[in-house]
Amino acid sequence: MYKIIFSFLALVLSSLVVAQETFPTNGVKNTFEPIQAFTNAHIIWAPGQTLSNANLLIQGDRILAVDSITTIPTHAIIHDMDGDYIYPSFIELYSEYGIPHKEKIKWKPQPQYQSSKSGAVSWNEAIHPEVEARNLFKHNRKSANNYRKAGFGAVLTHQQDGIARGSGLLTTLTNDSEHATVLNGNASAHYSFSKGSSRQKNPSSLMGSIALLNQTYLDAEWYEQAPKGEYNRSLEAWNELQDLPQFFEVDNKIDILRAWEIADEFEIDYIFFGAGDEYQRVDEIAETGFALVIPLDFPDAYDVSNPHAAAMVSLQKMKDWEMAPANARILNEEDIFFAFTSRYLKKKTDVLANIKTAIAHGLSQEDALAALTTNPAEMIEASADLGTLEQGKIANFLICSGNLFEEGEIYSNWIQGKEHIINRKNNFDARGNYLINEKDTLIINGSLAKHKAKIIKDSTAIKVKLNQEGQHFTLEYETEGVYRISATYTNGSLDGKLNLPNGEWTNWSAIFLSKEKNTESENENSSEEIGDLWFPNMAYGWTEKPSQDNLLFKNATVWTNEQEGILNDADVAISNGKILAVGHNLIGTEIFGKELFQEVDATEKHLTSGIIDEHSHIAIDRGVNEGSQASSAEVSIANVVKSNDINIYRQLSGGVTTAQLLHGSANPIGGQSGIIKFRWGSAPEEMKLEGAAGFIKFALGENVKQSNWGNFERIRFPQTRMGVEQVFYDHFHQARAYEQAWKEYNALSLSEKRRTVAPREDLEMNTLVEILNKERFITCHSYVQSEINMLMKVADSMGFTLNTFTHILEGYKVADKMKEHGAGGSTFSDWWAYKFEVNDAIPYNAALLQDMGVLTAINSDDAEMARRLNQEAAKAVKYGRTTEEEAWKMVTLNPAKLLHIDHLVGSIKVDKDADLVLWSDNPLSVYAKVEQTYVDGRCYFSQEKDQELRVRNQAERQRLIQKMLSEKDAGKPTQKVKPEHHILYHCDTMDENGHSHVQGCSH
Repeated sequence: MYKIIFSFLALVLSSLVVAQETFPTNGVKNTFEPIQAFTNAHIIWAPGQTLSNANLLIQGDRILAVDSITTIPTHAIIHDMDGDYIYPSFIELYSEYGIPHKEKIKWKPQPQYQSSKSGAVSWNEAIHPEVEARNLFKHNRKSANNYRKAGFGAVLTHQQDGIARGSGLLTTLTNDSEHATVLNGNASAHYSFSKGSSRQKNPSSLMGSIALLNQTYLDAEWYEQAPKGEYNRSLEAWNELQDLPQFFEVDNKIDILRAWEIADEFEIDYIFFGAGDEYQRVDEIAETGFALVIPLDFPDAYDVSNPHAAAMVSLQKMKDWEMAPANARILNEEDIFFAFTSRYLKKKTDVLANIKTAIAHGLSQEDALAALTTNPAEMIEASADLGTLEQGKIANFLICSGNLFEEGEIYSNWIQGKEHIINRKNNFDARGNYLINEKDTLIINGSLAKHKAKIIKDSTAIKVKLNQEGQHFTLEYETEGVYRISATYTNGSLDGKLNLPNGEWTNWSAIFLSKEKNTESENENSSEEIGDLWFPNMAYGWTEKPSQDNLLFKNATVWTNEQEGILNDADVAISNGKILAVGHNLIGTEIFGKELFQEVDATEKHLTSGIIDEHSHIAIDRGVNEGSQASSAEVSIANVVKSNDINIYRQLSGGVTTAQLLHGSANPIGGQSGIIKFRWGSAPEEMKLEGAAGFIKFALGENVKQSNWGNFERIRFPQTRMGVEQVFYDHFHQARAYEQAWKEYNALSLSEKRRTVAPREDLEMNTLVEILNKERFITCHSYVQSEINMLMKVADSMGFTLNTFTHILEGYKVADKMKEHGAGGSTFSDWWAYKFEVNDAIPYNAALLQDMGVLTAINSDDAEMARRLNQEAAKAVKYGRTTEEEAWKMVTLNPAKLLHIDHLVGSIKVDKDADLVLWSDNPLSVYAKVEQTYVDGRCYFSQEKDQELRVRNQAERQRLIQKMLSEKDAGKPTQKVKPEHHILYHCDTMDENGHSHVQGCSH
């Protein structure tokens, strides 16, 4: 007891010291701060920790005690709670409270390639870690009041603009000066993939943002070690922020996995501001081990009362509407640490209603409270002051009428020991159903703090204006005139006088019948039922990943693409994703032993290896071009794979199993490519082909010199075909010098390295050095023979080989030179005359290249054409009299060789990957249909399964439509249906919204 008293007195004295200010006082300084005691309360002092009939003592802005045994000081101000509930106030982490919003500058047609900022700051306007919230912050009383009404007592705020956004500030929400409320002026660091208000061209894509972040991390590390010479306030600030909590805003669940790769590279622990769809990739997100701040703005049901409008809502959006409220519960089940944010709510007061929705979807009340209090406090390293009601912590707490996650309402929000009244306490609850005039019903409902009323007369609801003061009520309603009532509640009824429209008075009474049915409370007791999670969570997604079975295809026409050629009535066995045997009269028990296997009757069917598309732009997220500079070798398509692109499934139905996802053709040196397998339903990282060689996209012609970009685009070099050549020479000479600098540094002894600053690591130069060292290979967009010759000359002089000329529509003119150089070709079958530089294209190109000994493939460069690449290959037979086998290799083995993956795919050979397609007919026939498509031995498409999925998709749509109609009938808010826009990228697409400046490489 003596220890408790001593601690109590010490805290009282320290509170008085802390309360002193540096500001002079005009008059006599008042240092007295009374002790306030909240007695007889039901205190939830921490999630899952409750004290009944307990006391809370505060003085100034600090808590003195929370228990049932502390003696109340004699002169304390007593607040008898009479059983009311007390909770810790909530903490908001994702806010722009008190910070001026940075508006995006109005669009101008003139491009901006250089930063317009002054001072020793970053070269890129989207990188501004030097922005400090503490220099911008000013209390906004209106906004603070909205937060307080929702239960918040403290917010973390920052300027939500740019990729590196600067530092955040932690403040309470009481109406006091900034000097008194700011708890930490340098509380956090903030990042995103969005360039925000910057008009500077770079970055113009998601992959550009990722590369910019990676390079800035490297630059900051170098800057910290580099000798004085360049002063850079942005890099200096970047390094200063690294010890703070690191917050990263993302647009979707996949962005978390993309940022994870950055975090893993630079050993950073991010806290992610999520988008609410994390449940769709919960296993992968759990693997990161990172904390999340997730939104409470669950989507409203769509207004699908018009069946034509309903048809415009994708099944993906419908499923997300249903499942989004379960996000918190699903994350919690996977032990993912998370907090809630009110950021995107139109009304902050919807916080508790949406929390109750999350609870109705399976989240416990304890975990809900933790996500509003202790979890955010821990994330911002403020647990010593916030999150719970404990001795010494800041006196931020809510006084409520009852359980806050059931029927309880907030009476007041005490912040730093100061009361902010939210709802006047009403000790009299008159809610219920009443009988009036022996036939009509008066219904009083609403909250305990604010009653509402309506009269049901002949099945018609009449709105009633109600005012209450204790047990006295005044009611007013209109029906053929205005009726006014003044009544008092006594002995279970309301008695008073009714003033008629003609001015006469008459007696009036309402007899209590029953309590108003609390449907909200009922909802708390039953978990909301939702549909299954699909992978991806959209049409044609699967609930269980296709299995790798032991399969034996019998009696097929097998196109081996090997020396054996086409085998009639042959068998192929696969197991564990690999081809096990190829031949005739294979016996399953001899191949698989005692293991279970399944025979597939392939009589009169054709079995081939999967089609490989050497040039594709599907499955790319937010930008196919980073055309803001002449060279963007630092960016990579592999970082922005969009694994839920429906075109993956569609192309599986056309027999495609592998594709190279290429950067566009906006600049001479484009970005690195990504080679993926069509493992539908997998996360992006799982789709990437393991061990695939590195590739990069180069480009020539009209696109890169900006011929058709308009008169404003006359700034970026190069503007001529001569300039294009110089870009290549300049960058490769830079790469040579860069490589030499590193060689000299790496040749130093350890002691010499300690005294020497390492060269600055440059991601762009790293990539070009890989090309020079034959560790990365070039696919070059090309048309005109003169430029093709030019680039081969550049490559010969710099000591590297061009791997593939793609499009290469004048390839037939330079086939001999291509063969001599060692370049392959990947072309269209019969596209020509769609722009000036392809006027000399001919449909015999592929056959002529092949005849000259050039390794030749046929590609799609188009989401739709890729579904019929088998027919594109057949055109080589039509135009060039190529053999069927050689034509088929143009979409299978040849692209595999061009991509250096023919040891894995491209033919039916023992130990290769079991990427197989079963056709109903000769695959070069226009009548041939894909019956089954296997990737790694898993059947990702079959005609039979496709029909089942169509039926399932329709049933799910109808179930969700009915559920949405029920929501509308129940009076719940709905959102208007809007047409969805899906971007199909091509070489010429210049930004993430699908806009183009250039004439297409395929249009």
